Amino acid sequence: MNLDNKLIFFFSALGAFNSVILSVYFLIFAKPFNKSNYFLGGLLAALSIRVWKSLFFYYNPELSKIYLQIGLSACFFIGPFLYFYVKSKISKSNRFLNYHFLFLLIFVLSVGFIYPYQKNLTLWTNYFYKAINFQWLAYILVSAFLLKNVFRKLFGRKQKLNYDEIWLLSVFFGVLIIWTAYNTASYTSYLVGALSFSFIFYISGLLLFYKRKKEFVVSVKKEKYANVQIRKTEAIQLLEKIESTLINEELFKNPNLTLPLLAKKNNIRPQLLSQLVNNNLNKSFSQFINEYRIEEAKKLLKTKSHLKVETIAEQCGFNSNSTFYTAFKKITHTTPSKYINK
Repeated sequence: MNLDNKLIFFFSALGAFNSVILSVYFLIFAKPFNKSNYFLGGLLAALSIRVWKSLFFYYNPELSKIYLQIGLSACFFIGPFLYFYVKSKISKSNRFLNYHFLFLLIFVLSVGFIYPYQKNLTLWTNYFYKAINFQWLAYILVSAFLLKNVFRKLFGRKQKLNYDEIWLLSVFFGVLIIWTAYNTASYTSYLVGALSFSFIFYISGLLLFYKRKKEFVVSVKKEKYANVQIRKTEAIQLLEKIESTLINEELFKNPNLTLPLLAKKNNIRPQLLSQLVNNNLNKSFSQFINEYRIEEAKKLLKTKSHLKVETIAEQCGFNSNSTFYTAFKKITHTTPSKYINK
């Protein structure tokens, strides 16, 4: 292997290796634990497997057919994982995504078992390979449709993209460029897809670092007294993210929960969270959190009526009974005892 090939292999493998590390992070360690992180981890894992297959096949054409089948099977999930990730980030209705993924998984395993690559070489190289690439493109187009509002912001001048939107576009365009690279390999090189993956991986990292650094430099005083509401679509996305963290991790039950702590949990600026709650919801932070606590209290009053009200107040995150009674009456317009009687 000459020096040029060694360099190509090194940079291609480096991007794929880092993606494996990132996929493990999003699948296991990333917080909050939600579907979008799992889908992003799956996307990175599928891309990594596809790239590793390309690398090993390029330098070893006699590679076992089982590895080629695994690589193409992983490629089948790149488009769907992109769609699942985008859908989970921008839409509330995600309950059918698990069934969608399960169906695709059963389909791929069944086809692979009935028509193994080793015994159906012509079928895989002439038909399955093309079908997988067309399916990949179809999911890219559907994902682009879901991101139509983000694209409007990207090409418009009046509104700026937020951190999550920058990240979504980075992932989307990265997958699109990799698809383009692999489907133009006959005119360039088979390893262009692998190299483009490494390139997109590092460009996305630099872009996000710059964007995030720029956001944190903004003057706190200017944001604190800004009287401009966050755009509705962006506010909905942020609220979904915050609500997911509050409910899944039951943060509202923490009596010491503060605005900076909740902002850190959601990886957003405290000033942005304050603006969202105060300007967009017209609420104080304590009122915003107390609404979650009172909803939990109402459930406990219905399902565990044997518990004392003081116990329920403590389990829902209130420091004192008086605070609980005041918040309960303000939100429900009645007292806990009257609510139980009703």
